[in-house]
Amino acid sequence: MKKLIPILVFALAFTSMSAQTESEKSTKEDYNKWSVELAGGFNKPQRPMASGYFTSTPSPYVADLGVRYMFNNKFGLKADFGYNSFQGQNSSKDFDTKYYRVDLQAVANLGRIMSFETWTKTIGLLGHAGFGLAQLEDQNSAWKDRMGNFMAGVTGQIKLSDRIALTGDFTTILNASQDGTFDAATTRTSRGFSGILFNGTVGLTVYLGKNVKHADWIIDNESRLDGIDAKIAAIENKMLDSDKDGVADYLDEEANTPAGTMVDTKGRSIDKNNNNVPDETEAYILKNYGSTTNNSPLLTNNELIKSLINGGYVAVYFDFNKSTPTNVSTEGTDFMLTYLRNNPTATIDIVGHADEIGRSAYNDKLSNARANNVKNTLVKANVDASRLNVIAAGEDTSVDIDSENARRLVRRVTFRVK
Repeated sequence: MKKLIPILVFALAFTSMSAQTESEKSTKEDYNKWSVELAGGFNKPQRPMASGYFTSTPSPYVADLGVRYMFNNKFGLKADFGYNSFQGQNSSKDFDTKYYRVDLQAVANLGRIMSFETWTKTIGLLGHAGFGLAQLEDQNSAWKDRMGNFMAGVTGQIKLSDRIALTGDFTTILNASQDGTFDAATTRTSRGFSGILFNGTVGLTVYLGKNVKHADWIIDNESRLDGIDAKIAAIENKMLDSDKDGVADYLDEEANTPAGTMVDTKGRSIDKNNNNVPDETEAYILKNYGSTTNNSPLLTNNELIKSLINGGYVAVYFDFNKSTPTNVSTEGTDFMLTYLRNNPTATIDIVGHADEIGRSAYNDKLSNARANNVKNTLVKANVDASRLNVIAAGEDTSVDIDSENARRLVRRVTFRVK
């Protein structure tokens, strides 16, 4: 405590200059500065005490009420009123005195100065020191002793919320020009800083103001650092490769590319014939299943082929307002023809789709015409019509109606193996 007192005295002298400097650096004060502090606890008057007079260790009671204003998140001022009660205990001679004081103190937010935020955001530490006036009164007589005082202490903080903090304080008070003893039994000829009193209290601090946080808990450049952290997190998220295609998410225009599919620099499946089936997948299917040889490895894996067909990997595409397939999408019909020939008992649904442009009733008819066009092609290739069921699915509303590229993908016929 003796070492702390010079430090806090220096902080008092330095407060005004530091507060001004910090205010000039701050361009926006978005934190509260005022607070009210209420605490109570125990005390121990050390000296002067007359012979035969003493209190318990510690002894009740202490009450303290203060109002604090912070210039910034490190320095402030506090005005407070204190009350102490002194009474003889056990074998002490009986006495009853009261001690009243009012002080103005400089406050240093030691938690911010020592960067507590690097390891905690709920524990704080304040240092305070200042001067004031006090009066000691004897309750058994009219005797009063007026004096000056110097006090210094430390206050631990536990943040309960943005509005309330739990505090624990230890303070040393030195009385100047104290004529009588704390027990009011005798007077003294030596004056100066002869009186020593220790106070220990527990209390609450209530933060006032319209902002969310108080200066006690504001970290220098907190918003800037939070912004940097957010940017770093965003960059890290963008650098992820969710579909494992070798292209980071922030560059990937096709977020759910099937594993192992070859993609371009923008993460799009390579599809040179624009039939919405990745070339790698399409080549594998056509090479292994399109063959009519008995040693084709996929002839014995119809479940895989069925899942590919039902998953929409095989499709026939159409231009806007047309029921005749585009030239590049006839391979879809050829593939289904091969499948039906190699699986003579299989039946399929031929599902026609249209985009959202135009009236719904017209699009229903258009989707039906597209499905029938594909059916007729298969029938002409000697597939029994009873194996082919036409379904008019009408408008596909799963894509952005304002995107031409998206609408092109839903003007199609898909297949469903039953």
